[in-house]
Amino acid sequence: MVLSVIIVNYNVKYFLEQCLCSVQKAISTIEAEIIVIDNHSSDGSLDYLRPLFPTVLFLANEKNIGFGKANNIALRQAKGDFILFLNPDTIVNETCFTHSITFLKSAANAGAAGIRMIDGSGKFLPESKRSFPSPVSSFYKLIGLASVFPSSKYFNHYALGNLDENKTHEIDVLAGAFMIIKKEVLEKVNGFDESFFMYGEDIDLSYRIQHAGYKIFYLGETSIIHFKGESAKKQNTNYVRMFYNAMDIFVSKHYGKVTSFLFSMFIKLAIAIRTFTTLFQAVFLKMPFSKYNSENSFSQCLIIGSPEEQNEINRLLNNELFQKKYLPGVDSLKNIALFPTTKKLIFCAGDISYSEIIQFIQSTPNYRFRFHAKGSNCIVGSDSKKGSGETKAA
Repeated sequence: MVLSVIIVNYNVKYFLEQCLCSVQKAISTIEAEIIVIDNHSSDGSLDYLRPLFPTVLFLANEKNIGFGKANNIALRQAKGDFILFLNPDTIVNETCFTHSITFLKSAANAGAAGIRMIDGSGKFLPESKRSFPSPVSSFYKLIGLASVFPSSKYFNHYALGNLDENKTHEIDVLAGAFMIIKKEVLEKVNGFDESFFMYGEDIDLSYRIQHAGYKIFYLGETSIIHFKGESAKKQNTNYVRMFYNAMDIFVSKHYGKVTSFLFSMFIKLAIAIRTFTTLFQAVFLKMPFSKYNSENSFSQCLIIGSPEEQNEINRLLNNELFQKKYLPGVDSLKNIALFPTTKKLIFCAGDISYSEIIQFIQSTPNYRFRFHAKGSNCIVGSDSKKGSGETKAA
């Protein structure tokens, strides 16, 4: 078998449904398997998804054992020569798997690859390509210089801001949302370090892959959507502590005593600052940890898809009061200007390819995008990587 796609799920059944629909399209020309391992979700994920995807292997954990340990369990059952660790809150295009595999087969000493990622609004996610963390790069990120100078080789070195996001580069760190790795490499480095519960596993695995003599690449010529914030909510103090504590584990494991000490100081400072700002926003600015407004959520929307797909959307939105407008396909998107009051576009991924959708949302700002795979039972989307997404189910 060529490819095994492994997805760890925790309480994101609707986003995972859309993800699996896109994955099935992407493996249509590949000998591949899909393994979903559920970390004891409380939203009925397995009961909901199993009947919809009979060819997918679903594994169930009796408790939430963390990202790395769950992936290792699935890895032991994987048969593919290439292993893709994929987040459930992603949508992939039809050719990204074949593109990645072809590259890994041809590039000298290549062991693993990541991919260009955009969020649900079409914005590039800079964590798609990263260097290993250092005290200096962490300091620049902490005080905001990385954001002020996003293209700087020095101030934004952690996100490799000087590298063209649309080209292929050798990098240090894979993004955990999309990591395609040769199985022989994973066997050599013994998979994930299970001392990381969540966050930091991708950095640690990347470090060990490089030290085993393999190169890691960022593939910038093709893109996927990573809604981000769904598989793990970002705007709370628990996330802040988990993330920076994971960094502490990493530096203590791989760096010298002096560097580890400096890093530990920065990490403690970062935890304090992020915890304070999060609480300040919530208490004094009256901003919720996770912002979501469902009122009139599908008002003035434009449905893009075939008549059959439009009927599916009507069924999902049958209790909504909204102005429905339709376009028959992606070729008609140039006519969006005819609908000046449109606020939200619902893409029906059936006759329209995911590649076309991804290309369009990157080049068309000022809209809110939602996604519905043909034959699926929900609509999903997210307007910001910092907050909760939106789902609408039958």
